Amino acid sequence: MIFTAAKRIVRSLVVVLLVTMGSVALLSLAPSSAASVILGENATPQAVAELNAELGLDKPLWEQYWNWLAGAVTGDLGTSPVTNESVLHAVLDRLPVTLELAALALAISLVVAVLLAVVSAAQQDTPLDRATTALSSVLLSVPAFIAGPLLIYFFALQLGWFPVSGWASVDADGLGANLRSALLPAVAIALTEIATFHRTLRADLISTMREDFIGAARAKGMSRGYVMFRHALRPSSFSLITLAGINLGRLIGGTVVVETLFSLPGLGQLIVSSIVSRDLIAVQGIVVFVVVIYVVINTLVDLSYSWLDPRVRRAAAA
Repeated sequence: MIFTAAKRIVRSLVVVLLVTMGSVALLSLAPSSAASVILGENATPQAVAELNAELGLDKPLWEQYWNWLAGAVTGDLGTSPVTNESVLHAVLDRLPVTLELAALALAISLVVAVLLAVVSAAQQDTPLDRATTALSSVLLSVPAFIAGPLLIYFFALQLGWFPVSGWASVDADGLGANLRSALLPAVAIALTEIATFHRTLRADLISTMREDFIGAARAKGMSRGYVMFRHALRPSSFSLITLAGINLGRLIGGTVVVETLFSLPGLGQLIVSSIVSRDLIAVQGIVVFVVVIYVVINTLVDLSYSWLDPRVRRAAAA
């Protein structure tokens, strides 16, 4: 178990290094620099060169990355040359919005997917089952950048149930206003997750319902609903829990489009504004923070999977 955990950690560190190196290399291909953005379009080449030298942006890319990495290892993600703000402070200030959005989307998708999967498995090969399967196919084909504007048009503009954009914090505006501002973007993210979770759990439930212990429960006269929720759902949820843990990490780093559409002050909007301003230091810090969260969640899921299932543990040892 310790050896498996060590291998996971080493792989995770390699992933973090590769992703941050890739983000730096891609951003370096941009035609301008942070100094050009700070000084404006009318800045002279000499002024831009002087500011680049002052910010250390005239050094080779590998040297900039190494200097940044040396600070990042100690928890210092640097200071943005554009906003003159600590990158770590900016990330932590916007992280609660992204975390709430991802958690709410995951909760919505799990609740809806479990209900749909239970109905589908209980009514296998019936018109109701085919209808729910068709619905999941439709949801799977609707990405967030399409679902977002549709939800805004119908539920915000036409019905007026939710705000069009903006974020209401719990401390300043109350829990009700906070949920009203978060619900539409969370639903936009959750739609594709619902389809994925529904298909996974439906297949596992159908397989579990064919097991001998389910037949024994039915022979005792237990109702279909009781057997489904009490005996079949729990052993069928193993893959769903694993998938939910993995997707949570992906959701935290994948809210860029939705946060931009709904003008939410989260990590997604922060990284977009940093890319537009060519803020290499901020982009590196945000990327490494998101990647670390994603890798940690995936590593914990993998380790728990090995701990829960002895077959996986034996396979990893072999």
